[in-house]
Amino acid sequence: MRELAIAIQNENENVSIMETIESINNAGFKNVFVQWYNEDWKYSQEEQVKKCEELGLNILFAHLGYQNINAIWKKGIEGDNLIERYKKDIKDCKENGIPMVVMHLTSKSKAPMYSEVGLDRIRKITEYAKKLDMKVAFENTKIKGYLEYVLENIKDDNVGICFDAGHYHVHFNDEFNFEFFKDRIFAIHLHDNDKSDDLHLMPFDGTIDWKYVMNKLEECNYDGTITMELCYRYDYLNLPLDEFYKIGYERGEKLAKILL
Repeated sequence: MRELAIAIQNENENVSIMETIESINNAGFKNVFVQWYNEDWKYSQEEQVKKCEELGLNILFAHLGYQNINAIWKKGIEGDNLIERYKKDIKDCKENGIPMVVMHLTSKSKAPMYSEVGLDRIRKITEYAKKLDMKVAFENTKIKGYLEYVLENIKDDNVGICFDAGHYHVHFNDEFNFEFFKDRIFAIHLHDNDKSDDLHLMPFDGTIDWKYVMNKLEECNYDGTITMELCYRYDYLNLPLDEFYKIGYERGEKLAKILL
């Protein structure tokens, strides 16, 4: 059976990030990913990494921040500055033993059209990552076309995508060109919703057709971990945190069994 992984989620409500990491470990997870957002959290991303290391949790990748990411597609200093920002993040992740980063290409529902200006900046970022032997996986967010544009033009073997099932369901209405991304899915974010919003529910608590999604991932030759991006909020707050992650682990096992 596939190994399971889960997000170290800083948006969990009413608990500290250190409690989150402890509960993830208690539930039996061995693999995680971290949010590398450079936010003013009580415990920095580096402190979170150290806690994971102390517990023996393997960090698969870091999800980089996406503040002002739409500027990457426009001429001007704002877009230019993103190159150095992401280079620094990639270097910091490398120094913290993290082998891959996940990036957004847009934020919100509107963004400047993809363009050579942005592609040139992204290429500088991915080429820098390649020099450091780091992979970059671009995530499907809210707007179609950007992933295809970037991967059609950047074919380096360290560049792929992170398939987000929740975004595919609520933002893409279950429409996704899986065949186009065959052999280039480096990471996945599995979570559910009912198409009302990006809810980050546990798999099977929303309306995603999980059998279809998992079979499509297998057809694309995705052979990595079953990686979930769950959030402790809403009705889940009625559960103790440990119980939340234990159920999450069980849902991950259920997803893994679809691939058997």
